[in-house]
Parts: sequence; structure tokens; C-alpha cells
Amino acid sequence: MEPFFALTFLELTSTGCTLVLWVVQLLYYLVSYNRPYKKMQAGKDSAPGAATPPVSVIVYTKNESYNLKKYLPSLLQQAYPQYEVIVINDGSTDESDDVLKLFENEYKHLYHTFIPQESKYLSRRKLSLTLGIKAAKNDVLLFTEADCYPPGKDWIRTMARNYTDRTDLVLGFCAYAEDKGFLHKLISYDNLMNGLEYLSSALKNNPFGGNGKNLSYRRRLFFEHKGFSKSLSLHAGDDDLFVNETAGGLNTQVEYSAGGITQMAPVERFATWKNIKISRAATQRHYKGRQLLFYRMGKVTSLLFLLSALVSVVLGVAGNLLIAGVALLCYGLLFVTKAMVLKKSAGMLQQKTSMKLLPLLEVVQPLFELYIYIYRVFRGRKDYTFTIGNK
Repeated sequence: MEPFFALTFLELTSTGCTLVLWVVQLLYYLVSYNRPYKKMQAGKDSAPGAATPPVSVIVYTKNESYNLKKYLPSLLQQAYPQYEVIVINDGSTDESDDVLKLFENEYKHLYHTFIPQESKYLSRRKLSLTLGIKAAKNDVLLFTEADCYPPGKDWIRTMARNYTDRTDLVLGFCAYAEDKGFLHKLISYDNLMNGLEYLSSALKNNPFGGNGKNLSYRRRLFFEHKGFSKSLSLHAGDDDLFVNETAGGLNTQVEYSAGGITQMAPVERFATWKNIKISRAATQRHYKGRQLLFYRMGKVTSLLFLLSALVSVVLGVAGNLLIAGVALLCYGLLFVTKAMVLKKSAGMLQQKTSMKLLPLLEVVQPLFELYIYIYRVFRGRKDYTFTIGNK
């Protein structure tokens, strides 16, 4: 075996890249992705205040009568002094309207409105939410969807407790209910990573996005910023783009304690998740700031580290075994670090994630996002945007 100082230029380059990228990845996980858990350990889960302002819960639904029957009672039976639930039924052709009428007979704080299927608008979803916001009686709005539910009765209380005189937005987390099969393992991992990214950035006073399945902001803020007027040409963007436009370090709070987390039912088909990802990609290119780029670079450097480590192992086996040993040691230490950070964070956010499949998931997830980007460039751009005047 050759001594380490007798390495060729290629061996030195490969080893140097592996070590540099290893340090970069360690910093991403120990500093950025670990930030929510560290804040929680430092006492962030204690209530910023005991505020209980009147709340209007706004629920978007489209052809989800089954989910309404199953999950709506969890919203209607919250332990909170003063709140209403407004369900916006976006042109459903199933039994949703009948289900809502039955619930309204039992729960007097439930209201719903219906948008006819033939209604034309640049974004029916944005129209639906705008009507719900206009119908709301209270200034504090709390958003979720028909396929989501809070596991406990303190969801509204936990989210609302963050409001102070200067608070305009509260970012929450929605966990994906993992099911059997690799697709659901991938979605769970993707949901965890995306959640840690926007939560961590907000905790650093630099919020860049949110999730409409668990999001709160003031009705006043919506009208001050003219609602969704800046993103009418996009199907989506009612949650992450609105947060990106209006959130700042001083007016935004983050809630990720157990009582403030919602759960999302598993998606039934790969095509459904693919459409969600493509729609989200259509909005992300309109983000202001560099936080999203920061996390994308993290995924790029992760793949580059794996590639560099693999090259070092191959070169080491063919020549200097010390190179292979260094690369394998770096990979092992990084894997243990990632697993520890993600396991603790997943437990905190009640997001089931397979640590056994982590080496595969951390490769497949960024590659799938690359596929989404390529799809958007060559095929899907017109599917998720509108041309003004062509409704």
C-alpha cells in the first residue's frame, strides 16, 4: 500500500472533494436541519403567550365526501372557546354538499359555500379561498384541507397561542400518514425534508414558504396585500407564495409542538403526488430571497459527496486502500449524523420516516425533483399556469 503522501493528482482531488463535501453536509444537518429540534429542546414548545383570539378555520375541498365524513368532526370538536369552521366546496360532483348539510344540522359553528363547476376563474382554488376569507367573521384565519385532520382537540389553541400584537402569520407542519410501499416512504421523507427547510428558515427569521394544510394568518394581512393578486396566473401558490410575499422575521411565528401538528391522509396514486410536486415547482420559481436556493445546493452537494466518495473508494481499492478507508469513514459518520438528526426531528414532527431506507431515499428524492424540473421545462409548464384572458 502506497503512503498517503504518494497519492496521484486524481486521488488527491477525489479525497479532497470528499472531505470538503463531507464538512458541508455535516453543517447542513447539524446547523440547519437540526435547528427546529434544538429550538424545541431549548423550550420553544412552551407557549409564546396564552392568546385565544376568535378563529375562523377555512377548509378547502373538492370531491372529498369520504374525507369530510372521516375528518371534519375532528375540526368541529376542538377545545377552543370561540371559532367557526368554513368549508369551501369547489364544484364537487360527489356527495360533499349533502355531507356538509348533515354536519351543519349538528354543528352550528359550521358553514359552507359552493362554487359551481362551471365557474371560470384564473385559479378556482384561489377563488375558493378568497370567498372563504371574505365570509370569515374573525381576523385570525386557520387553513387546512379536507384530507387533513388534527389528532387532538388542541390544534386551534396551539396555533392561536402564537398571536401577539405584531404576529401576522403562524407556520405549522402537516405530517404525512405513511402507508406501505416505497412511494409512501419517499413522500414521507420528502415531506419531512421540506418541512424542516421552511421551519428552520423561519426560525432563523428568514421565512420563505409554508404549507396550506396547516397555516394561519390574519384576515387583515390578506386584504392589505390584495389577496392572491400577484399570483393569479398560477393554479397554486395560495399558501407558499403568499407566505413568501408577506412573511418576515418580525411578523411570523413557527409552531411545531405536538398539539399544533396536523396529519394528511396517504395519496392513492403516484400521479397525484407527481401533480402536487409539479404544481409546487411552478410556484417556487417565483420565490423571492435565496433560502430555497440554499437548500437546493444542499441536495446537490449531497449527491456530489456520494459520487466523490464512490470514486474515492474505487480508486482506493485499485491503489491506495487508505483513500477508500477515509471515504467510507466519512460516509459512515455522515450517515449516522443524518439518521440521528432526522430521527429526532421526525419524532418531534410526528412524521414517520424509514431510517433503514435513508441511503436510498436521499438519492431518489433529489433525482425525482430533477425529473420534475425537466418535465416542467419540456412538457408541463402550461399545465400549471394560465394565460391572462384565456380562462
